[in-house]
Amino acid sequence: MGEEIPLPSGKEFKELAIAYNKVSVRLRYHIDNMEKLIQVRTIELANANEQLKNEINERMQIDETLQKTNEFLDTLIKSSPLAIFSLDIKGTVLSWNEAAKKIFGWQKSEVIGRIVPNFHGTDGYGQRALQGEVFTNIELTPLKKDGLPTDISFSTAPLRDKNGNITGIIAIIADITERKKMEEELLKAQQLESIGVLAGVMAHNFNNVLTSVSGNIQLAKMKIQPETKAFDLLGSAEISLIKAQELSVQLLTFAKGGAPQKKTISISSLIKDSCTMAQQGSKSECEFSIEKDLWQVEADSGQLSLVFSNIVINASQAMPQGGIIRVAANNLIVDAGQDLQLEPGKYVHISVEDQGPGIPENNLSKIFDPYFTTKVESSGLGLAAAYSIIKNHNGHIYAKSLPGEGTVFHIYLPAFGDFIAAEEEAELLTGYGNILVMDDDKMLKIMVEEMLNVLGYESEFANDGDEAVKMHKK
Repeated sequence: MGEEIPLPSGKEFKELAIAYNKVSVRLRYHIDNMEKLIQVRTIELANANEQLKNEINERMQIDETLQKTNEFLDTLIKSSPLAIFSLDIKGTVLSWNEAAKKIFGWQKSEVIGRIVPNFHGTDGYGQRALQGEVFTNIELTPLKKDGLPTDISFSTAPLRDKNGNITGIIAIIADITERKKMEEELLKAQQLESIGVLAGVMAHNFNNVLTSVSGNIQLAKMKIQPETKAFDLLGSAEISLIKAQELSVQLLTFAKGGAPQKKTISISSLIKDSCTMAQQGSKSECEFSIEKDLWQVEADSGQLSLVFSNIVINASQAMPQGGIIRVAANNLIVDAGQDLQLEPGKYVHISVEDQGPGIPENNLSKIFDPYFTTKVESSGLGLAAAYSIIKNHNGHIYAKSLPGEGTVFHIYLPAFGDFIAAEEEAELLTGYGNILVMDDDKMLKIMVEEMLNVLGYESEFANDGDEAVKMHKK
C-alpha cells in the first residue's frame, strides 16, 4: 500500500488508477505522521514513566525515613525516664508510656481511651493546657493511683491539625521527689547553720556556768554524809543540772563548738544506758534486741547518748498511757544501689520503735526542723539536735510512720573496725604536785582549785595563753 500503479489504457481504468494514487499518497502521509506521533508519545510516556518511578522511589524513601523516625521516637518515648502522654481535646488519653505508669501507678490499659486521672484537678493547669496554653516546668503535687501525693514537674505543648486548630496536647512529666528531698535537706542544713551562730555564743557561756555548778555540787557531796537530807537535795539538784547540761549540748550541737569529739567506742552499753535512763519516770518500757559483737564506731559518746535519749523521750511522749519501746541494733553492710542515702560500706544500724499514734504525713518531713513540735512540753530542739549529731558523724537518720501504726526511727553510723569490749571506767586517783590551769572564768577557777585541793594537788591559774607560758617558764 502507498505504491503507485501504471496507468491502464482504458479511460475508466485510468481514472480509477489516478484516484487510487491520490489516496495512496494521502495514506502514506498519514502513516508517516502517525509514526512520528507514536515516537513522540512513546518518548513522553517513557519520560512520564521514569518520573513516576522517581516519585515512587522518593515516596518510598520518605516512607522509610518516616518509619525509622517513628520507630526512633517510639523507642525514645518508651524508654524515657520522663512520663510522656498525649490527650485529645476532650482530655482522653491517646498514649501513655512506661514512665507515666511508674510515676502515677496506672497501667496503660487502664487509661487509654479514658479521661486521664487527676489531670483536670491539677490546679486548673490541665484544662488550661487543653485550651492551648503552654507550660514549662510547673511544679505540682497530684495524687497517684494509691492516693498518695507525688512531686512532679509539669510541661505541655498543644497538638494542632494542618489548619492550626488544637486537637490535643502532649504532656511531659518529671518525677522530682528526690530533688525535693535534697532541697529539704539543704534547707535544714541552712536552718541549723543560722541557729548555730546564736547557739554557739549562748551555749558556751551557759556551759561554763553549768560546769562550775556541777563541780561545786560534787565538792559539797564529798563533804556531806550520804545518809543526810542535804545529800539527797544535792542529788536532786544534780539531776536537774544534768538536764540543763543536755540542753546546753543540744545548743552547742548547732554551732561549731558542738563538733563531735570522736573516739572509737562500742555502743552496745551506751544504747542501753541512754535509753533506760531516758524512759525513767514514764509509763513506757524499753525492750532491747542488740546483736552480739556489734561493730565499734568512731563517735562522741556524749552526743550519741543525747540522740538515743531524745528519741526515747519522744517515743515515751507519744505513748502517755505507756507502751513498749523496741530498741534494736545490728551490723549492716550497705551495697551500692541501696536507697539509704549512704556510701557503700559497713554500718551499725539502730532502730527505735514506739506504739504511739504515728506521725501525720504532712508533719513527717518537718520533725527534724529546729523548733518544730506538736507537744506543749517540748522545745522542738531534741530531734533537730539528733539530726545534726548524726550528720556530723557521717551517718543518716530518718523516721517511718503511718497514722495509727506507730513510728520507727532508723539511725546508721559508719562502723570502725570490729567488735571490742566496752572500756571500764577509770578510777579517779588522788595524788600530789602543782598543776597549772588556764581559764578566765572566776567561778570555774574557784571550783577547780577546790577540786584539786580535795584530790591533793596544788594549783596556779592563768587567764590566757601568754600568762600561762610565762608562769610555766618560772
